[in-house]
Amino acid sequence: MSTDNHVRRVTEVSPDDTWTALETDVTAVLIDVRTKAEWSFVGIPDLSDLGRSTLFIEWAEFPTMTPNAQFVDTVLDAVGDTPPAKIFFLCRSGVRSLYAADAVSDAFAARGESVECINVAEGFEGDLNAEKHRGQQNGWKSRGLAWRQS
Repeated sequence: MSTDNHVRRVTEVSPDDTWTALETDVTAVLIDVRTKAEWSFVGIPDLSDLGRSTLFIEWAEFPTMTPNAQFVDTVLDAVGDTPPAKIFFLCRSGVRSLYAADAVSDAFAARGESVECINVAEGFEGDLNAEKHRGQQNGWKSRGLAWRQS
């Protein structure tokens, strides 16, 4: 029997469903929680075709991957006093973004606010393929969604 009383409120959607949601819900927000190094060397989602911008807030700092103690506060400040109904969280493969979405969801719940925090499954680069390479099997880039080098 688990003694963990934590309630997970986070849902997951595919990169394609994330794009569609951002396309149809002008208030929805995408937060890329990868590191500055990843943004620089791997690329970033490009929402310019939607007339939108991605928020870039590191969940952990490269190279030590030290957790960003200000992450939740930075997100809350970035979305403002009237938060969107949906916030999508993106990382390399969908793991860090799940933790980030969970932390932000808890913060909104503690404030009595209902914001749907959604993890982008597969992430920006996706899972490793048989040759141990990312970006070819699944994820934002391999699904052909808009991205660019920063």
